[in-house]
Amino acid sequence: MNYNRVKIALVVAAVAIAVASLLVSHYLVSDLSREERERMETWAQALRTLNQADENTDLSLVLKVLQGNNTIPVIVTDPAGRVMDYRNVPMKVKTEADTITYLENLGSRYRDHGNYIRINLSRRDSTDYQLVCYDESLMLKRLSQYPYWQLGVVLLFFVIAIFALLSSKRAEQNKVWVGLSKETAHQLGTPISSLMAWVEILKESHPDDELIPEIDKDVKRLQLVADRFSKIGSLPEPAETSLREVVDHVVDYMDRRTSKSIEMVKEFPAGDIRVSLCQQLFEWVIENLCKNAVDAMGGQRGRITIRVDESETRAIVEVSDTGKGIPKKDLGNVFRPGFTTKKRGWGLGLSLAKRIVEEYHKGHIFVKQSEIGKGTTFRIELRK
Repeated sequence: MNYNRVKIALVVAAVAIAVASLLVSHYLVSDLSREERERMETWAQALRTLNQADENTDLSLVLKVLQGNNTIPVIVTDPAGRVMDYRNVPMKVKTEADTITYLENLGSRYRDHGNYIRINLSRRDSTDYQLVCYDESLMLKRLSQYPYWQLGVVLLFFVIAIFALLSSKRAEQNKVWVGLSKETAHQLGTPISSLMAWVEILKESHPDDELIPEIDKDVKRLQLVADRFSKIGSLPEPAETSLREVVDHVVDYMDRRTSKSIEMVKEFPAGDIRVSLCQQLFEWVIENLCKNAVDAMGGQRGRITIRVDESETRAIVEVSDTGKGIPKKDLGNVFRPGFTTKKRGWGLGLSLAKRIVEEYHKGHIFVKQSEIGKGTTFRIELRK
């Protein structure tokens, strides 16, 4: 699936819907506003007719027009701004004095917005007139706000669609990594079995050879690695485990396979800390952090410190090195699948480590601190 094209299509669709909605709503609002203006002109004409009526004037139609306005707020004022009459105005005050002040201020506000019609009461005296000040009806106000609500819904739909698309892409990537891990474990199975058989033959042929036990350890180690890869994607079987024991196993393995110029240091609290975890997978996480630390020192002298500690609710493991550090621009990408600063490698180690810690053990792994030329500290927090 071409995710970039899908995202572009979603953006174009969202923009098109939003623009079309705004245009249609604008035309509807304009038409309704013009219609209300015409209604108010008719209403003002009816009011003038009522004010100029004599005993021969038929007022039935005039009164019908005046009483027919049940939606548009109207305030009728004299030239001085005093309120003569009002209709459909929502009252927000209680006393009569406050009501008059409120209506006068509201009428002034309507005039300032240009929503008024002047009706002359006398043909001879130009100062004898009234102002019919009016506001938009409730329906027009709601229709004016509608496009913004609709735009918000479209934006929400767009965000949800992008999130679903990214989640689908991430799930697809996870399936690829899981399949790759299991296939790797499967492919390693046959040569490992053969190596184990050859080691047994060598033990019988050369019982006194000191190298054969070391070969046997490496073959068993390879079998352990294959077993770890086979567990990726499956629910682990956690058991209460000593973090001291986990770190001891990792340091014992790494210390014999790392340059003597790199010092491995362990820091433990006074008491043992035990947590529920899958020991094989968690040891792999610590090993991966240690191997990255070795690579970060580039063959120079340095130190890797594994510190175990605890808080009231968390068990803590920190892996620190004295390597080259991580640039700030890369800190947000170190756990992303495929990201690597090495010339060789797939960039899967830290991604798998994050998955093992956070998805399988419900913990948290992050870069606690990193400084160029001084080193990096990774921190793992597990629930006790």
